[in-house]
Amino acid sequence: MQYYVYILASQPNGTLYIGRTDDLVKRVWQHKQKFVKSFTSKYAIDKLVYFEVHQDAGAIVQRERRLKTWERAWKVALIEKENPNWVDLYEEITK
Repeated sequence: MQYYVYILASQPNGTLYIGRTDDLVKRVWQHKQKFVKSFTSKYAIDKLVYFEVHQDAGAIVQRERRLKTWERAWKVALIEKENPNWVDLYEEITK
């Protein structure tokens, strides 16, 4: 089984949200559809700008918690290392 930690953004360098899931396509779709009234729906945070794949459920929980404690500048640097233009990766993962 694969597990994902992901970062969504409202826009380039905008508000960020970090989450984890075992079904990235479904979970990002839920954010885009504002399926659940939450922080992400309130602030239109629905662009997938970063994700990691892990095989271990325990590791993904730890990674999510660690990323949430990072300073914003570190999170931005992580995103820009892999996705410098802040492209929404949703189409890429649905191919």
